[in-house]
Amino acid sequence: MDNSTPYLIGVDGGGTGTRLRIESPDGRPLTQAEGPGSSLAQGIEPAWRTVLALLERAFGEIGKVLPPYADCAIGLGLSGANNPEWARQFRQRAPDFARLELATDGYTTLLGAHGGQPGVIVALGTGSVGEALYPDGSHREVGGWGYPSGDEASGAWLGQRAAQLTQMALDGRYTHTPLTRAVLEFVGGNWQAMMRWNSEANPARVAQLAPLVFAAARTDPEADALLRQAGEDAWAIARALDPAGELPVALCGGLGQALRDWLPPGFRQLLTPAKGDSASGALLLLRR
Repeated sequence: MDNSTPYLIGVDGGGTGTRLRIESPDGRPLTQAEGPGSSLAQGIEPAWRTVLALLERAFGEIGKVLPPYADCAIGLGLSGANNPEWARQFRQRAPDFARLELATDGYTTLLGAHGGQPGVIVALGTGSVGEALYPDGSHREVGGWGYPSGDEASGAWLGQRAAQLTQMALDGRYTHTPLTRAVLEFVGGNWQAMMRWNSEANPARVAQLAPLVFAAARTDPEADALLRQAGEDAWAIARALDPAGELPVALCGGLGQALRDWLPPGFRQLLTPAKGDSASGALLLLRR
């Protein structure tokens, strides 16, 4: 890394939220900011608007005006960056930063969790993905296929299952439970509100139902079963990446800690604490 660049910026952008952190070249934390999602699936221009607004806000937090982009190197871990066309468009619309490194938020989570060393992560947030960095330097991703056909064990996956049960209960194909009643109240309380909510659903919106699953799980066997299935799916992702169980495994993302009580015991005992987060991994992109 060229130490003549005064500001190093690490960005973690998912479907629901974005975290931006700024450091000096010697690794000294300077400031940070958080805001709405910046997944490339939500649009290239909206993603850049979010990132640049947070950058300006972060400097404002320490009483500084936004410096020239040429004084900043930026590493970004963004959901959707594994789509080559989205990644190309995102780079094409970038301001003139001194340096720009782009990866998926899953990969930067992997770098942050193990300090750039070999290991496995299962990241559970709005979506889900598993990533592994192997001792020979190779890298592999499992999952991350996206809503609605993938992202098992994620907030969107849990929300989608909760919505399906609620729709079945409204039809009379399923008996209402604490979970389905909570979902129905959340979306507006009746069939018409459920239909309207359904027509406007996207991953971030559907993931808003996930907290209702956790809240209902102590009294609702169906909610408990959904969380146990999510735990099994998370373990399956980890096993696919490291069948022999030789690498350290970190469970990351906004849902990772919340799901711990529903993980299979065999998976739980394998887990090690993450050393850092996705924003710190994005900064590591600039230091490699």
